[in-house]
Amino acid sequence: MRKPDNSVGPFTPDVMNFKLPQRFTLPMTLTPYDELGDPKKFLKKFRTIMIVNGASDPILCRCFLNYLDGPALDWLCALPAGSISQFQELAKLFEDHFAGSAIYLHDSDYLNTIKQKQNESLKDYMTRFTKVAISIPDLHPEVHLHAIKSGFRPENFQETIAVAKPKTLAEFREKAKGQIDIEELRQARKSDKAYYRDDDKTQNSKRNFKITPRFDSYTQFNMKRENIIKEILNPKLIKPPRNAGTYQDTKNVDKSKYCAFHQKHGHTTDECVVAKDLL
Repeated sequence: MRKPDNSVGPFTPDVMNFKLPQRFTLPMTLTPYDELGDPKKFLKKFRTIMIVNGASDPILCRCFLNYLDGPALDWLCALPAGSISQFQELAKLFEDHFAGSAIYLHDSDYLNTIKQKQNESLKDYMTRFTKVAISIPDLHPEVHLHAIKSGFRPENFQETIAVAKPKTLAEFREKAKGQIDIEELRQARKSDKAYYRDDDKTQNSKRNFKITPRFDSYTQFNMKRENIIKEILNPKLIKPPRNAGTYQDTKNVDKSKYCAFHQKHGHTTDECVVAKDLL
């Protein structure tokens, strides 16, 4: 927290020259206000802490500086010199100036409106809930725990929590961590199954692959197509196709049949649709 410059300020001389009691200790149980949060709630907590410690009006004014930070401290230091003689005046200016900051923050009641969506993972739900929870100042752990539990869908984890009855956020997070690990493992298994199903479809498509002729009829030669293919393969006028393995299923092929063009077993050169199209 930045230390205020007390050499100048908005307080009247009687406030600035007031000396704190020698044994007065500044309570530091309140987080300094930096422009975020409800100013009314902050003033209420500040007054409560200071009154318990027997602070008078001049002490309230002098100590208020120590509970501001960032833009809020800059605002106070920028007030006209000698414009504040009572804490009530300072509190009114403070509340009016930062009134808009309260509308940007949720309170603890808002947490009860956050529910786990259909098909939303536990991890995503807790991440979304936590982002709101950490923005609520002084959120009580029991309120936090009750709200996050009430937002679960009625599924297995809700039953687990009902049986385990975690009493603290730490106990709850430990149970949630185990459930998140289980969900992620299940999702990984689903992904693996989907991958293998897609791979099986690819293999089946290869097995069912069948080349269709490009022409309705073919020229009748006075010699076998196999002999013609061999003649033009030898001087390397043509080359065997690189993707010969995809022509048909390579498993359980008929070894009694051989294609000179594909240089594979399973069909004859005369039956080869690719060779017919080529010739």
